Amino acid sequence: MSPHQSQADMRKQILGSSSSGKLFCLYSEEFARKDMRPLKPAEMQEANLTSMVLFLKRIDIAGLGHCDFMNRPAPESLMQALEDLDYLAALDNDGNLSEFGIIMSEFPLDPQLSKSILASCEFDCVEEMLTIAAMVTAPSCFSNLPHGAEEAALTCWKTFLHPEGDHFTLINIYKAYQDVALNSTSEHCVEKWCHDYFLNCCALRMADVIRAELLEIVKRIELPCAEPAFGSKENALNIKKALLSGHFMQIARDVDGSGNYLMLTHKQVAQLHPLSGYSISKKMPEWVLFHKFSISENNYVRITSEISPELFMQLAPPYYFSNLPPSESKDILHQVMDHLSPLSTTKKEQKMCEKCPETTEQRCTIQ
Repeated sequence: MSPHQSQADMRKQILGSSSSGKLFCLYSEEFARKDMRPLKPAEMQEANLTSMVLFLKRIDIAGLGHCDFMNRPAPESLMQALEDLDYLAALDNDGNLSEFGIIMSEFPLDPQLSKSILASCEFDCVEEMLTIAAMVTAPSCFSNLPHGAEEAALTCWKTFLHPEGDHFTLINIYKAYQDVALNSTSEHCVEKWCHDYFLNCCALRMADVIRAELLEIVKRIELPCAEPAFGSKENALNIKKALLSGHFMQIARDVDGSGNYLMLTHKQVAQLHPLSGYSISKKMPEWVLFHKFSISENNYVRITSEISPELFMQLAPPYYFSNLPPSESKDILHQVMDHLSPLSTTKKEQKMCEKCPETTEQRCTIQ
């Protein structure tokens, strides 16, 4: 990615402050003069705006189209953020925050994660969901590997792999780190353990701090919190239900059996990240829920866990499913819906097109 003119000028100024030096540019003067953009676009004009819009709604700023932004985001981005919040049941019919939305705004997280934490209260997996939220919010817990250490690192990381997916692997890593931290006599022992397993100790410490803050919020707003039951099949299913309640917009399907995943919403093709447990074990599930999509040479989806189409149809809002673009994946989900319900496809489509219930909570009730 080429720098912007402002970045290049700043580097020249930094160099000029020293007594001597040379600046080597991997681009021509003509490129810098004609093709290089003068300034880097503001993050608000490129980033997902869902969290920002939720915050503005919480501080009671209405009429986002009339807000005096320093760098105005595209109207389409604002509308997409409002649509996503509506799918998450964060807005009422008037476009104001619903009861769900008010509680979601208490968490300094992406709205999808906040919704998953709220759902985990119903599915009795709050402790596990808080761990997942902390681990995906903190920097990657995997260390940058020195040359030649890849095989040794993969051998160590395999000890943490969970068959249900990467979200569960993150819980295993956090629990192992916590056990070492509680039983160690010094920080040096913890750091050595992280070094031996090629894990980022600073990232795990940050995840520990984030989790403690999230737990304080859960207690402060008096959300129900069941005893942890990680390891049972019922608990694994409940964790997936909680994840799907907030991340139903982040689903992909392996369309050819070779690891080419087509996302339901944007119809973009991506591969599993090399650090995914599925990539390490060479077992590619057909349907996955992913935490993040990064545009790169291979368009990776990161932090993935296997789900079933039946579970997706049970937890995704019907009006979200009806708005998905036509695809083979949607046709498969239609067939799943036919098996789940005695209604015919025609009747279901008519039901989806009927007038929505009076409240957003009724439309997007956590199952």
